[in-house]
Amino acid sequence: MHPEIVREMAEQRGREMRARAAENRLARAARLALRQGRGGSQQTDEFIAPAIPDFVDGSFLTEPTRVPADRNAA
Repeated sequence: MHPEIVREMAEQRGREMRARAAENRLARAARLALRQGRGGSQQTDEFIAPAIPDFVDGSFLTEPTRVPADRNAA
């Protein structure tokens, strides 16, 4: 086989092995994080949902909506 092709194949294999190692490190870190999260320590995240506008223009409802009174049919 031509030396350039052999060199290119070796470089490609090296890149693939480094990518696989990086994926394995990421998976190991994820498993460790999951295990630490299950360890019985009840950590609460302080997530506060943002206010959602009532109308499309982004404004909020300032007064409660009124339901019209029932009309008596004559």
